Amino acid sequence: MDLVFKALSDPTRRALLDSLFVEDGQTLSALESRFEMTRIGVAKHLGILEAAGLVVTRRRGREKLHFLNPVPIRLVHDRWVSKYTEEWAAGLVGLKNELEEIMEKVFEIYIKTTPERLWAAITDPETRARYHFGSRVESEWTPGSAYEMVHPGAPGPLVQGENLVVDPPWRLVQTMRAQWGPEVIAEGTSRVTWEIEPVGDSCRLTVTHDQLRDDASEELYGGWPMVLSGLKTWLETGELLTTPGSIMYGGTR
Repeated sequence: MDLVFKALSDPTRRALLDSLFVEDGQTLSALESRFEMTRIGVAKHLGILEAAGLVVTRRRGREKLHFLNPVPIRLVHDRWVSKYTEEWAAGLVGLKNELEEIMEKVFEIYIKTTPERLWAAITDPETRARYHFGSRVESEWTPGSAYEMVHPGAPGPLVQGENLVVDPPWRLVQTMRAQWGPEVIAEGTSRVTWEIEPVGDSCRLTVTHDQLRDDASEELYGGWPMVLSGLKTWLETGELLTTPGSIMYGGTR
């Protein structure tokens, strides 16, 4: 976590994160125009944020887009802060309460495990329930098959969708139709992509939640940092991570 604290210690880098929080997926040119410094200076700051995992990039044609990755901050919160907080503190301290014009959210985390164990943790119903607020995901896990996320305390499925791409243990692409409340039902169908890449003795897991409506409810995607930090804790330690989400949705298992 030293890299995270180093990255956050600089006011310019914090301002870059704030800019991405307001408008995610910006190019270097767009970010440069917001600061009174050279393009090289902005690029160096972005490099430090990317090395800390606070920013992730994606190529789209000739453009390189930069996305805020809140997962490292979530891990700091879970390690030192969460035992003192209640449900309202699940958001990131000091950032705005609502995101504006979000079309795509990218979350990245490094987990000391193998691709096969990570894939199993994503697709096995019993394991998934240990870190996904007690909810199981049931499917045949074949291309074109349906899946459902269910919870013993819910009257019906919390999420329904279709598996568009199933390429174990590397890539899973799914449609997502949230069903747990009127607000998220109104958002319609979005898409979630899980990508696993080996890095030394670990794996980089990237979760991209896109095809979101402009000004979509944060309730639809705001739980990903808690889910991914719980997944990391379970695979690396075998321990359950108590988060505000796990308390809210029925407790840890």
